[in-house]
Amino acid sequence: MKRLPLAEDARPIDLRCDGRPVRAYAGDSVAVALSASDVRVLSRSLKYHRPRGFFCLEGHCGACLMRVDGVPNVRACMEPCRDGMEVAGQNAYPSPDLDVLGAVDWLFPQGMDHHTLMTGSRVLNSVVNRMVRQLGGLGELPDRPAPAFPEPAVDEPDVAVVGAGPAGLAAATAAAAAGADVLLVDEHDVAGGSEWADPRAGRAAVEARVDAARRAGVRFASRSTAVAFYPEDDGGLLAVASPERLTRVRARRYVYATGGYAINQLFVNNDRPGVMAARAVGRLLVRHRVVAGTRAVVVGRGDYPAALAAALRGAGSDVVEVDGDDARVVGVRGRVWVKAVDVDRGGRVDRVPCDLVAVWDTPSPASEAPRQHGCAVRFDPARGGFAVEVDADGRTSVAGVFACGDVCGFVGPRAAADQGERAGATAAREALA
Repeated sequence: MKRLPLAEDARPIDLRCDGRPVRAYAGDSVAVALSASDVRVLSRSLKYHRPRGFFCLEGHCGACLMRVDGVPNVRACMEPCRDGMEVAGQNAYPSPDLDVLGAVDWLFPQGMDHHTLMTGSRVLNSVVNRMVRQLGGLGELPDRPAPAFPEPAVDEPDVAVVGAGPAGLAAATAAAAAGADVLLVDEHDVAGGSEWADPRAGRAAVEARVDAARRAGVRFASRSTAVAFYPEDDGGLLAVASPERLTRVRARRYVYATGGYAINQLFVNNDRPGVMAARAVGRLLVRHRVVAGTRAVVVGRGDYPAALAAALRGAGSDVVEVDGDDARVVGVRGRVWVKAVDVDRGGRVDRVPCDLVAVWDTPSPASEAPRQHGCAVRFDPARGGFAVEVDADGRTSVAGVFACGDVCGFVGPRAAADQGERAGATAAREALA
């Protein structure tokens, strides 16, 4: 990987990963900083100790769990870099790059049911049980107790918007412009969502949406996750967790703009580090100025993978596009990082050398929160999966609850923002009526 030139005022940050010094910059997550410094394997998987690097770079895939400042199982792609931070891989000995316990993946190529690893000896069974627990571990306990969590706060906005991508920003801006008190909840450190990954929009487009929301008076709750909705509590409340505290949000109207999840495709070794969601590759390039590979294979059809391929070429990468019409990827080669892919071209399999595989498929609607709120969903493969059903103004099947953008089925940033604007304006009008 390589980092393109940054702004002259980019603030450097120094941290360490497994004892190795790493240079990061303000705005980097741990995963971004490590990738830009060519730290390729972040940790090892449960049980089989397969090498792990991030896939989605959005906090959803769970492939980048690391130990950060003594705390295990931290999502490296969601953890902002800090000066003096100590980062380490986990579930590996002696290191994630060379893990001797990775032999289990070679010893059991067809998979292992650890419950059958029993012997006729009680002593040997005890040894085997300990070994299995070690193989299936997920990091050691923290070095120190967690600090006490303060009492939950209470927030009662007119409109609560969950998700700060194009749809959520547009909804929040429209609602605030109509006079509503708007709380915008998002789990990332900066707003913008999937538009940060779109080379067609660029940084300027995202910053314009965020600026419009701020000027309209939207209140931002960044690094905050809507973890649950409790309908039985005095009309219902949305529990929002941040690193500092839990907040009970009681809004007059709710707008879900939770977007969609990046999806992998089915081929051999699709979990190998170097296989990334196309949006992760785009986010690295657009937001962080990091080129994820010098020889890239972009897998998937549509406008987005074509735009990403063009952007990678513009950044100096050699790119091969595999659109699934006349060719498809059937396997990945490489022990701990992608070295090549096998491409089936009408029955003839060609090996294509590469150091990056960017995978695109229709994102799957992140519909868990509105479903918990009771909103009706419908399974539609063309829209990515279980999409929330809404009317033309974003109303769901639950009174007072709206949804917009890719959570209602993938439509892309522009259409998502249009939906968000209608939903936000309608939610504000009802809340203030």
